Amino acid sequence: MLELSPKQIVILENIAANGFATIAFPLYASAVGIKKGNCAALLMPIPNGGLSLLGEPCWLIDDNFTVRIRKTTGEWFVWKKQEVEATAERIAQIVEFRRELDSLLVTNL
Repeated sequence: MLELSPKQIVILENIAANGFATIAFPLYASAVGIKKGNCAALLMPIPNGGLSLLGEPCWLIDDNFTVRIRKTTGEWFVWKKQEVEATAERIAQIVEFRRELDSLLVTNL
């Protein structure tokens, strides 16, 4: 079970107050899942009592993390046998999600 410090809980409350939701990803029990719309990321506790981004934010399919792959037909977000096209609009949403999340994490250091 992931234990968070009081400072980390305050950071998550601030993130939630800005429209993000926490979500459990069973495969990543040592991280905190953050979601907004169809975008998601994992946050890891760090020694100073803060949180940092683990890997890159991604697009969700049925609340599951996807990987972004390139095919001859373009770029796709894939989870198991499901896939959605990595359109410019979806990629822009991920970029904005990351920008907002990064801003909230820096503000709370």
